Amino acid sequence: MNLNMNIPLPSLAGRVNRLPRDTRDTLFMLAVIAWTVAPHLLRLSIGIDVLCIAVLAWRAWLAVREAPLPGRWTLLGVVFVAAGLTWINEHTLIGKDAGVTLLVVLMALKTLELRARRDALVVFFLGFFLVLTQFLYSQSLLTSLAMGAAVWGWLSALTLAHMPTGRPPLREAGLLALRAAAFGTPVMIALFLVFPRLPPLWAMPGRGAHTGLSDQLKLGDVAELAQDESIAMRVRFTGTKPPPQAMYFRGPVLSDYDGQTWRAEPPLREFDRRQAEARPAPKGTRFVDYELTIEPLRLMWLPLLDYTQAAPRTSPPLADLLPPAGDSLQWRLRAPLGERLLLQARATLQLERSPELTAYQQSDLTALPAGRHPRTVAWAQSLHAQPELQNADATALATAVLRHIRSSQYTYTLEPGTYDKDPVDEFWLDRKLGFCEHYASAFTVIMRAMGIPARIVTGYQGTDETEADGYWIVRQSHAHAWAEYWQQGRGWLRADPTSAVAPDRIQRSRALEVPQGLVAGTLEAVSPDLRLQLRQFFESMDNRWNQWVLGYGKQQQFQLMDKLGLDARDTGQLVRVLVLGLAGLGLAGAAWAWWDGRRRTPWQKLQARVAKALARLDVPAPAHASPGALAQALLARHGEPARSLAASLSALQAMRYAPAASPTPLTFAAWWRDFRRTLAASPINARKTARLP
Repeated sequence: MNLNMNIPLPSLAGRVNRLPRDTRDTLFMLAVIAWTVAPHLLRLSIGIDVLCIAVLAWRAWLAVREAPLPGRWTLLGVVFVAAGLTWINEHTLIGKDAGVTLLVVLMALKTLELRARRDALVVFFLGFFLVLTQFLYSQSLLTSLAMGAAVWGWLSALTLAHMPTGRPPLREAGLLALRAAAFGTPVMIALFLVFPRLPPLWAMPGRGAHTGLSDQLKLGDVAELAQDESIAMRVRFTGTKPPPQAMYFRGPVLSDYDGQTWRAEPPLREFDRRQAEARPAPKGTRFVDYELTIEPLRLMWLPLLDYTQAAPRTSPPLADLLPPAGDSLQWRLRAPLGERLLLQARATLQLERSPELTAYQQSDLTALPAGRHPRTVAWAQSLHAQPELQNADATALATAVLRHIRSSQYTYTLEPGTYDKDPVDEFWLDRKLGFCEHYASAFTVIMRAMGIPARIVTGYQGTDETEADGYWIVRQSHAHAWAEYWQQGRGWLRADPTSAVAPDRIQRSRALEVPQGLVAGTLEAVSPDLRLQLRQFFESMDNRWNQWVLGYGKQQQFQLMDKLGLDARDTGQLVRVLVLGLAGLGLAGAAWAWWDGRRRTPWQKLQARVAKALARLDVPAPAHASPGALAQALLARHGEPARSLAASLSALQAMRYAPAASPTPLTFAAWWRDFRRTLAASPINARKTARLP
């Protein structure tokens, strides 16, 4: 047996082209469905993912084998399994996440009953709706590009469904879909730019804060957050950028402590609902003007730069922004921040607050739970009893604690292990391994044990070392916890124990290295700078998308209208501009349709020429008649003398309707020249045909 090992294997495109049209179109639709639901599968449970993938693979196998679709009872069984899995994972069948889960499953199951055109239309509707649901979770540039490709795929599948005869190539359907999308793009842009920005009619419920910065803190919370490199904020400074050690973005202030958890004071327990009076800034105070873009982190606080006293200017405007209560300097929100927010504000790098605390405040801010951290409390009291510190003020005592951290064998680490019995005692006196919240918590306990009012502040500290697209990036890995203590006559002063054990973390914003995954680790091994450069590129593109598209709100719309000489604040005028713009686009579309309707293709032009030539020979040539039918009519009218002309028309029939034919205008022109020569040599009315064009 002679085996020829050089026989080329058929390409994928060739194998697809040999499939029946129904099978090919079904496989194409299944590929579009898989592309559309893939981002959702990354968020759903493994059980739902396996079910959807199995159903789509089953449908593809049935299409390739041209096997019958499953019966109704089989479908009902799969539906009950899907509903049960949804209930197990979401504990409900109502709500955003459960609804999206059921929608994904329904899309997969609907492919098992594609028996009629009506079923296909339902699948198209579900497909476009699933594209919209992706933006409930992410509106990033990458998501928009992926869903743009999905829309193009669904339009191509819809185009194929409206081409019932023949075997139109996928490429032809895709180009028609792309053309249709291009025609709708100007209308979409006009609506985006001019349509009035209305407040949302409803709000989608969320799952709470995603950042780990909440109104309470347990040891280890910030360490978990510090391993997330996603972007929390972008900041841009009008003037000179402050040094890293001055960039503290203030979040929740925690002063209630039960021995395990630090909590923020509830609004009703705050010492003073009025904003504390700030002293006039002393001469030479440095002000910092900055612009901050906060991601939709579902925070109840605005993490503004310390110390921001005046209300920031926000876009979109925030009606639920509460001024700082008492001396906390916390800018609260009545509802979690669920959308990207752009704001401009001014901060001072030093601030003098009202230097008085009431007796109740003194007692509350020095309180420690009874029986907790006995060894650390005893250590603090022994430190305070040293002769040089017995009459020392709060600043001297804080300096002594920080000096002890520097001189002892403390280690700054993301993985200090679990502290079970008494976390503060074990950390401070035994293991000496911890992250920023360990140091801030122990420092606050020690200051309170010495009778000094103290509290914990959480937020973000520092930025990336390099600027990206004009912005300094604050990541979740910059999450931080520090302490504040009360100095009589000066007010609250910041003390960051992390700077004593890990100065690079504060002075250079250098966070601890997080173990890289397989892909990131490979890129790091190939080129140490490649991963950083790729990340900066994609983040810069995403930032421009956020600023120019997602950040296009009322203010940007007003600015655009002002440049056009219009008053965008007049809703009536804005609506008139929108109506006139859409009317203009409609008239342009109607004019194009009229022109396109009168335009003739090369084939139609050739038909007209042939009809004119045959009319001179007394042979009618209706527009619907094929060249073969015209050849038969010519022979019936003139007999054997018309044999050569009939042969030319039969050749045109074969050229025009052959399965693999793709005649061009040049091909039609060459045939017409040959036909004219044949007609001129024919004995049938040669005198009249000599004047043909």
